[in-house]
Amino acid sequence: MWKSVHRIKASLLPSLLDPLLAHGFHPPSLKKARGIVLDKPGKHSYGSTSSFRVIVLLRTLSKILERVVASRLSAQATICSLIHPLQCGSLPGRSTADAALVLQHKVESFHRLRYKVSTLFLDVKVGFDNVESPSLLSLLRRKGVSSYLIQWTGSFLRDHTCRLTFQGSPRSFAPISVRVTQGSPVSPLLFVIYVSSLHLEVPRSLIISYVDDFAVTVASPSYRTNIRLLQKSFSSRKRKASPINISFCVPKTDLIHWRTTSSKEPPCSLPVQLEGQLFYPQSHLKWLGFIFTPTFDPRSHFSRRYALANAALARIRRLSPPGMGHPPYLCLSLAPSLLAPILLYGSTVWNPPPSIMGPMSVFWHRVCRWITNWFSSTNLTCLHREACLPPLLILVRHQRRLAGLRLICSPPEINPATARLPSPSPPSGHTASPR
Repeated sequence: MWKSVHRIKASLLPSLLDPLLAHGFHPPSLKKARGIVLDKPGKHSYGSTSSFRVIVLLRTLSKILERVVASRLSAQATICSLIHPLQCGSLPGRSTADAALVLQHKVESFHRLRYKVSTLFLDVKVGFDNVESPSLLSLLRRKGVSSYLIQWTGSFLRDHTCRLTFQGSPRSFAPISVRVTQGSPVSPLLFVIYVSSLHLEVPRSLIISYVDDFAVTVASPSYRTNIRLLQKSFSSRKRKASPINISFCVPKTDLIHWRTTSSKEPPCSLPVQLEGQLFYPQSHLKWLGFIFTPTFDPRSHFSRRYALANAALARIRRLSPPGMGHPPYLCLSLAPSLLAPILLYGSTVWNPPPSIMGPMSVFWHRVCRWITNWFSSTNLTCLHREACLPPLLILVRHQRRLAGLRLICSPPEINPATARLPSPSPPSGHTASPR
C-alpha cells in the first residue's frame, strides 16, 4: 500500500518521517505490535512458554522509518568502527557465505603451517532481549555517531507495547520489557554494535560471528592445547559479556576438531568442558545453515539440501495436481524463487560433488516436468527449453561466478572474505608509479 501511496504522492512519506528523524523521536503509536502465538511442532508437552513461538507483526510505517535509520546507521558503521570487521551479519555486502569462506580459509591456512585446528561454536542467549539502552547509547556517543540517530535510538528502545493473539486472549495492549524487538529492520544492527566488544584479539586464532552466532577457532601443535585455549577464550568472553548483560547459551555449544583429508591419524575425541558440562567433537555440525565436517566434505551438506528440496517439492505438488491448482506460470516462478535456493544453498562456498550432483539433476528434471506436465521420456534439452529453466549444472556455475564477481568487486574493508584475497600484482615488466 505504501508503495502505491509513494508513487501517487512522493512527498507524503518524507513529510511524515523527516520531522521524526530530525527531532530523534519514535512515537508511541508506532511501538504497538501484535503477537501471534504459535505452538512449536514436535513438543512432548505444551505446559511451558518455551513450547510456543510468538510471531510479532509490527506497524508498516514504523518498519519504513526503521529501515531508513538502519540504512543511515550502517553507512556510519564502517566510518566510526561500530562493528568488528569479522561480524558478517546485519550489514550490506556481507552474508553467511562470507562467514563460511573466512572460516574455511583460516582453517586451511593453519593446516598448511602443520597446526592442529579446533573451533568452538557459541550462541548468545536471548541476545536481543538483553540489550541495555544506556550502555548502547553510551557506545554510540563514544564512537561519534550523529546525535539525531542516538536520540532516535533512545526513543525507539523504550515504552514498547504488544497485544498477544490466541484463543481467549485479552484485546488490550500490555507493556513489554524487550529492549530490542525481534523482526525490526534496525534491531539486528543495534545488537551487533552492542556485542562488538566480544571480538577479543588472540594470537593464532579467529573469532568470526554472524549476529548472535560466534565461532572461535584456535590453532596449536596439539588438540589438547586447543582445548585449553578454547576454555580460556570462553572464560574471557564470559567475563567481557557479563558487564553488558550478555551471556552464552552453553547447552547449544558445539565443538569440532578439523583435520586434513590426507591425515592418517584417528579423529580426535577430546571434549571441552564449559561450566561443568562436557562437549565432545562432532562429526557433522550445522552452523548458519551449512553442514560442516572435520574435512570440509560437502557431501553431507548437499545431501541435506537435496532432502529439504524434495520435501518442499512434495508439499507444493499437493497444491497443484495435474489439471488443477496453480497454473504453469506460477509453478515456473516457484522453481527459481523457492526450490532452487533450497537446493543450491551453499553452492557459492562448495562445489556439489559428482556423487550428489547426479541426484540433484534428476530432482531438477522432475521440477521441469512438474511445470510442463510432460512425460518422463521427454528429451531433456527440449524439457529445459519448454520449462524456461537452465540445466542445474549451468545454474550452479552461474551462481558461483556471480559469487566470485561479488567478492572481487567488494571493498576489503567491507567484506572479510574479500580481505583475504591476494593483492593484485602489477603486470610483469612494469613498476608501480610513485604516488
